[in-house]
Amino acid sequence: MHLEPIDQDLLQGSFGPAAARAMEILVQYGRACGANQFVSITSAHIDACLYHGPSSIDFARRFVELGGQVRVPTTLNVGAVDVLHPEWNCGAPELIGQQRELTSLYSRLGCLPTLTCAPYHRRVRPSVGEHIAWAESNAIVFANSVLGARTDRYGDFTDLCAALAGRVPMTGLHCDANRLPTRAFAVPSPQIAGLPRDLYFASVGYALGRHSAGQVPLIRGLPSDSTEDELKALGAAGASSGSLALFHAAGITPEANQPSAHLIETEISATQLHEAISRLCQVEAGEPVAAVCLGTPHYSLEEFRKLNEALDGRRRNPDVEFYVSTSRETAATVAADNRFAPLRAMGVRIVVDTCTYVAPVVRATGIIVTTSAKYAHYAPGNIRRRTALMTLERCLRSAELGKVASLC
Repeated sequence: MHLEPIDQDLLQGSFGPAAARAMEILVQYGRACGANQFVSITSAHIDACLYHGPSSIDFARRFVELGGQVRVPTTLNVGAVDVLHPEWNCGAPELIGQQRELTSLYSRLGCLPTLTCAPYHRRVRPSVGEHIAWAESNAIVFANSVLGARTDRYGDFTDLCAALAGRVPMTGLHCDANRLPTRAFAVPSPQIAGLPRDLYFASVGYALGRHSAGQVPLIRGLPSDSTEDELKALGAAGASSGSLALFHAAGITPEANQPSAHLIETEISATQLHEAISRLCQVEAGEPVAAVCLGTPHYSLEEFRKLNEALDGRRRNPDVEFYVSTSRETAATVAADNRFAPLRAMGVRIVVDTCTYVAPVVRATGIIVTTSAKYAHYAPGNIRRRTALMTLERCLRSAELGKVASLC
């Protein structure tokens, strides 16, 4: 492996013992990945801040003891619990203190305690071609695909090492050759598929993930007016069902028109999209509903505006709980804006710092309904609750009725 002077300086302790230790780990990581050089990054996003056990704290504390400070702007992913609303926590009560301690350690290392899985909602975002080290599956696929930045799949604890060193091995999706599309997927339009747009993007992502494992897919046929929130939902679904880290959407995403070898063409049919939805919505109309859970990934301000408009004039059944997960920054904006009165009249609880498929908050018995394929994929295993993917409109009608609403 070729090490530049900056890499040698890091290893030799010129930037302190914490950076040296982080670089030692990254060199071993790079060799295991077959990298032959390093590249500088402009930002990092840490997933290791989500408490999984004592090792989470031990690793961060060691770098604090070494006097570590991150060398690039670094944000934090979600934690294991919403520490601002501990009374909502239905999980182990000791998690609250453990998560607070872990977040404090990362803050001492210079990380911004954003505690969001959607760092791309912030004003400062990486540009096309910028090398970054982001963890969290939906953030990785969004950064690579929608923003055109370059990150490999970082996880616990390489993400912190990358932030402390400001350098990463030149491997995976940092490399031009690995970003080229390797297979093309034709998808039907929402109209041909007979799906509303929220279910359409969730199902396209979920089906794409299942059929493109190990591939960099090029998607043909998405609506030309696809929004960032819709692409976010698509990428999060694909990352959940098939570890998708980069997709190209013809005519939409920054790198979709780069030259590539002849691609195998595969069709994802309307039937396959409906099958994806059925897989994530195995409930019957009339079953009792416990809660609506939205914001996986974290809700954007635009999504809050659309939800607020849809809630105007509605009243929630008192037996149904209603949660939306988002960042503290977005939550503060919503709380300060009187135009979100319908949201408050519906009794919506805004969860911060975590996500409700990670941190259990629903106390009522019954089905949890959601618009998120990611939520519907993970919640049954994570929090042992039956979950159903459906349109926002059907979620809201179910919240009004207190039971799963019938299809329109």
